[in-house]
Amino acid sequence: MSKRELIARELDRLPEQDLDKLLAFVGSLKEAHTDAAMPLLAAEAALAKDWLAPEEDAAWANL
Repeated sequence: MSKRELIARELDRLPEQDLDKLLAFVGSLKEAHTDAAMPLLAAEAALAKDWLAPEEDAAWANL
């Protein structure tokens, strides 16, 4: 049985009053992944002008 299936089975057993806590927890997990990716996205945009330069292509052409 997959982890998703196990989680779905446990969800069926969870009391209704705990679903709000679970939803908040899942939201915090998603937010943590988004926050971790943000510096990478910012760096990519800042460095793109250098990465896309013809000189850069020439430097890596023989690899």
